[in-house]
Amino acid sequence: MVKKIGLVYGGKSAEHEVSLSTATAVIKAVDFTSYEVYPIYITLDGEWRTGPQLTAPVETEGQLQFTREESKPNNITEFIEAHNAIQFDVIFPLLHGTNGEDGTVQGLFEVLNIPYVGNGVLSSAAAMDKVIMKQLFEIAGLQQVPYIYFIRSEWKSNPQSVVEKCEKQLIWPLFVKPANLGSSVGISKVNNSEQLIEAVELALQYDRKIVIEQGIVAREVEAGVLGNDEPQVSVAGEIKPTTEFYTYDSKYKDGSTALIIPTELSTQASEQLKDMAKRAFKILDCAGLVRADFFVTAEDKVLINEVNTMPGFTPFSMYPLLWQNTDVPYSQLIDRLIQLAVERYEEKQQLQYNKD
Repeated sequence: MVKKIGLVYGGKSAEHEVSLSTATAVIKAVDFTSYEVYPIYITLDGEWRTGPQLTAPVETEGQLQFTREESKPNNITEFIEAHNAIQFDVIFPLLHGTNGEDGTVQGLFEVLNIPYVGNGVLSSAAAMDKVIMKQLFEIAGLQQVPYIYFIRSEWKSNPQSVVEKCEKQLIWPLFVKPANLGSSVGISKVNNSEQLIEAVELALQYDRKIVIEQGIVAREVEAGVLGNDEPQVSVAGEIKPTTEFYTYDSKYKDGSTALIIPTELSTQASEQLKDMAKRAFKILDCAGLVRADFFVTAEDKVLINEVNTMPGFTPFSMYPLLWQNTDVPYSQLIDRLIQLAVERYEEKQQLQYNKD
């Protein structure tokens, strides 16, 4: 039976462009004999615009950026009306970062009682906030690099105390990050207190909460996780950026980063990495997919860095490539994620909401 799929992309986020690339790639790969595909574009201003049903792949991202005149609906209320008319079987949120990967749009789909691909409200929000994520990792006993965090008001009232805390508890170099953002937006590597102050001011442009992590000499290794209650872990892949660290440009623009898939790991490190990926998935109550990112030292010590609940999803992104090298091609990966969304939704429908 043909399923009606609503692809939601764009978004009021610094990762808007990445989302457009993801949506274009998915539309090129989706099986139009199995799905009716409806594009739902969210502008940078947060306006929802639904285009006409797609019956063939699009060639450019521009074809997915509908004007007001070309689209209906133009707001969430009319999106709800569109759902009532179309009756989407599944929503596939291809959104990265704020207002898409942080549990907000997932909450909308929950309230509307629509099946949707990927992680739920809690797991999305917890994984988006690097501080909450790290605290949950600590509860799960997952090893990670030392870090501190603070909010904007603490920095504005006494920036020197934050600098002194970094110098006392951490070792240079440090990485300064907005707590609630992805794709390396707003991240800086710093080697002294002067650079630290500049980096914090940059990061505060993107979030009110800042994480500062201790740098480490290690390989950057990632694995894909796929499933619901019984997640599977892909082969491991390694990132080798030519820049000082894996920046936004090296991820998406200049092609300067080498992805080695699969990468060589000792049996011990490989098994530990897979175990930690599953434990991270479960402590965050994830569903559908995550990409788990690790550091592996020369001494074979494995440290978890973070998980991404909606990783880059073009055919050339790490997550799909990891599964392609684990014998799950891109188009099959899309099918599997939709299937997992339906399975999770059907399980939820078994819950009882009255006391009788």
